[in-house]
Amino acid sequence: MTTTREREAVRGGLRGWLLGDLRQQDLAGPHAAPTPERQYPWWRVMCLTGVDYFSTLGYQPGIAALAAGAVAPLATLVLVALTLFGALPIYRRVAVESPNGEGSIAMLERLLPRWKGKLFVLVLLGFAATDFVITITLSAADATAHLLENPYAPGLLHGEHVIVTLILIALLGAVFLAGLREAITIAVVVVGIYLTLNVVVVATALQHVISNPQFVAHWSRLLAMQYSSPLMMLAVALLVFPKLALGLSGFETGVAVMPQIRGDPGDTPEHPYGRIRGARRMLTTAALIMSVFLITSSFTTIVLIPEREFEEGGKAYGRALAYLAHEYLGSGFGTVYDISTIVILWFAGASAMAGLLNIVPRYLPRYGMAPNWTRAVRPLVLIFTTVAFAITIIFRASVVAQGSAYATGVLAIMLSAAVAVTLSMRRRRRRGATIGFGVIALVFAYTTVANVVERPDGVKIAFFFITAIIVTSLISRATRSTELRATGIRFDERAERFLRDLAASGEIRLVANEPDNRDRKEYEKKDRETREIHHLSPDEPVAFLEVTVPDASEFASDLRVTGVERHGHRVLQVESSTVPNAIAALLLRIRDMTGKKPHVYFHWAEGNPIMAMIRYLLFGGGDVAPLTREVVREAEPDISRRPQIHVG
Repeated sequence: MTTTREREAVRGGLRGWLLGDLRQQDLAGPHAAPTPERQYPWWRVMCLTGVDYFSTLGYQPGIAALAAGAVAPLATLVLVALTLFGALPIYRRVAVESPNGEGSIAMLERLLPRWKGKLFVLVLLGFAATDFVITITLSAADATAHLLENPYAPGLLHGEHVIVTLILIALLGAVFLAGLREAITIAVVVVGIYLTLNVVVVATALQHVISNPQFVAHWSRLLAMQYSSPLMMLAVALLVFPKLALGLSGFETGVAVMPQIRGDPGDTPEHPYGRIRGARRMLTTAALIMSVFLITSSFTTIVLIPEREFEEGGKAYGRALAYLAHEYLGSGFGTVYDISTIVILWFAGASAMAGLLNIVPRYLPRYGMAPNWTRAVRPLVLIFTTVAFAITIIFRASVVAQGSAYATGVLAIMLSAAVAVTLSMRRRRRRGATIGFGVIALVFAYTTVANVVERPDGVKIAFFFITAIIVTSLISRATRSTELRATGIRFDERAERFLRDLAASGEIRLVANEPDNRDRKEYEKKDRETREIHHLSPDEPVAFLEVTVPDASEFASDLRVTGVERHGHRVLQVESSTVPNAIAALLLRIRDMTGKKPHVYFHWAEGNPIMAMIRYLLFGGGDVAPLTREVVREAEPDISRRPQIHVG
């Protein structure tokens, strides 16, 4: 819930600008999140995710040539097959089951309840953060490389990779501080120009290959010299294609930004059929476009570019298509192509930033593992930009150094999506689909393991993100533990009648009871002890208040208060993720409903107070009386208006 301080902060000044889009969210639902104020046709949102996906053409053909040599086109075919028959079917299914932008992470969250599920989600968020943040820094670093390697680049910029990369990241952050609408508009223009220029470059290269068959003949001889049979070529392609995994980026961000897609007029939050259909069109169109470019660019670059030029220091190192643009279309066109590549690589981080801005507010604030203001866009933009600055400085803006972390993040998230869809199909008892998606999951598992074995640094970087997220999340959860944590309170008719009767008789007196057997003996004993300890007369009307905790891992929830009569005693029953916070929220609500300050009666708990605090944080219980008092104190600064808490 938005606090009073946050609402006041929105009114003006710098804090008002930062928190200007902070809105009320329904934290009670498992995947609740606000709908964007403005939505767009699916093809425009495809451009936002496509700046990441399509920008890999800037370096993917060169990576394929270095990793696979002459067999690069065949390894790229394997990658395309995995894209069209693996990643695409998986994420088309994710779009159906998780249409509100939570991605495959939400599917796994539903399969793993309570704390186990929360911690697993935090680990996946660590991999997602690795993927998205490194997308920002690596793409900006590669844009810098393209900029500084252009023959027309100013001499004073040479060697200043870190400074130029930081400037590009800062400009990206500035775009998102202006607004998502501006980001999507820029993405449409950038993607349109970049794909058009790539069509020209690839078509020209293909025409040159057709006109000069000796290039293909030379490539064929090279293959025959290196590999004894087509089967050996295929085996090598299967072994090396995990190194090409960067060409799979973009799918998770595609489903993460689904809320930006305009659906049908009849769409509802529960059944956004138009949005789902648009998302599936977006994913399919992007995958088909990229597959065509991957195959044609890999073939033309490996056939037309001398092998030595792919090596570090060569003219095609990390910029194979740019080499062809300069070689066959002249320096003028080549420079235009370089500028387009620089821009899309710079803006590739936009899809990652959009993904982070959609995913983080949907999980961490709901878990209580981030401040409530993290639901606002601008503070998150500043945080992610600062993290990107730090990563850039640590890795000295090196594309190669960050490549392993990027691939690890991409593959780990895709593997989790494959597992989530497989388990979902199994729960639906769709045997054929379960087997099919299970095979895809195994392929992604092999790809992930092969990549980790080849480049273990990626796991180390991902582990840093995972550790940082878990530690900061748990600290945030502890510091926010004394919030009211109730998104709404509803009383049934009988509960309201109990409270009216108590108010009419004088004071509203509630006895906090931890339910056990709920038999006559339990209530009579509790009633007798409370009256003796607190000197209440036998005819003083009271009601029992019982809070049970079904899932302590949830942070906030709606409170539904039910009134029941049990063995001649009136009982108010409620379920909550935590006992003290629920009691405090109920007391304040009863005060506001009746105009009277309620009294609640506790008994002191026995045991170590430190252990009680741990039980409170993990299981929602602990030493209820002092914790309830602390929650009430923070929620109501006016002492004269606080409900009365009695402990004996």
